[in-house]
Formats: sequence, C-alpha cells, structure tokens
Amino acid sequence: MSARVTVIIADDHILVAQACKKLLEREFNVVAIVGDGRMLVRKAIELKPDVIVVDIHMPMLNGLDAGQQICKAVPTTKLLYVTMDPDPDLAAEALRRGAAGYLLKSCAATEIITALNSAMQGECFVSPAIIREAIASVQQEPAMAPGTELLTERQREVLQLLAEGRPMKQVADILNLTTRTVAFHKYRIMEALNLGRDAGIVQYALKNHILSA
Repeated sequence: MSARVTVIIADDHILVAQACKKLLEREFNVVAIVGDGRMLVRKAIELKPDVIVVDIHMPMLNGLDAGQQICKAVPTTKLLYVTMDPDPDLAAEALRRGAAGYLLKSCAATEIITALNSAMQGECFVSPAIIREAIASVQQEPAMAPGTELLTERQREVLQLLAEGRPMKQVADILNLTTRTVAFHKYRIMEALNLGRDAGIVQYALKNHILSA
C-alpha cells in the first residue's frame, strides 16, 4: 500500500485551516498547519510535503512570494492556492509562478479533493468560476505592475513587512538584517517604484496583492 499524500495547510484564519484539515485528512496526511508565509517556507523546507494548500493573502510573507521561494527550495512540492480573491489576473500570476491550481474558498469541498488529486497527477486545476478569464490572462503578456520586476526577492519581503506597519528594527530582526540594510532596501524600493512617501508603500502593496486589505 502506497503512503498517503502529505499536505501542509497555510491560512491565517484558524477556523478555515481547521475545517480544511478535517476535510482533507480523510484521504490525505495533513502534516502541518501554519498561519504566516515565513513559517510556511520553513515548514515546507523541513517537511517537503507533496502538496501545499495556501491562501494568497498571508501575513509576514504573501502566498505568492512564499510559493515562489518554495518552488526554488522544494521543486517537487505542488502549490494549490485556495483564496477568496476571484481576480483572474491574480490567478494567472499564480499559474505563471508554477501553481498547480487556483480555487475560490466558495467552491464545493469536492473541488479541493479533485484539485489535489489533479496536482499529484501533474495536472492544473482552476475553479470553473474563473477559468475562462484566467486562461485568457495567462496567454497575454505578464500583468506585473510597473516597477515590480525591478524589485529583488528580498526587497519584496521588506516591502510587505513595512506595508504591514512593522518598524524597521522589527523588519531587520525578522529578516536577520541590520536596520541600516532595511533602510537602504526601503530607499531602493521607493526609488524603483517612484513612491514619494510611506503611505505609497501601503497603497502599492494593497493594489498589487502583496498585502491584504
């Protein structure tokens, strides 16, 4: 008998995460539940699950950027995004970054099971509610916002933490950097994105799904 597929659930809403665990553990081995993107990356590298069920909007590090880091560190792990956000451009961006699926939290429970099984078979599953729009968007040019491609992975991490309202010293502690380095990253971010004040960082992060409203 083959071992059951291992799954990590990543959602900062504990009730949602627990409900998902209850649903999945009938057929899959749920090895961890995490509530922020940075912990997700650490757990993924430690446990190397077959599949990660993750929300887009996660504190500390959003689901897209966390997923991108995981794809580099654990390329065998499949990423399945389950979110409230029906934006087809966001779904397309997730697929461009290697997601195995994109579902809405309003979907039927059977859809999540189907999506997980599809991921393990090397297929991609997108909720029918957005599939036509998502496919059309994937076929177009990348919908990255102006300036986003100029930011490094580290700068995107700094941007999200600052947009969450964290002081530079706390950002430095989280990323294991000096406060001076964080300040330098902030300067380069604001220069690259042509942002004139701190409020612009928050507005940019909200507009580009780096931070959840």
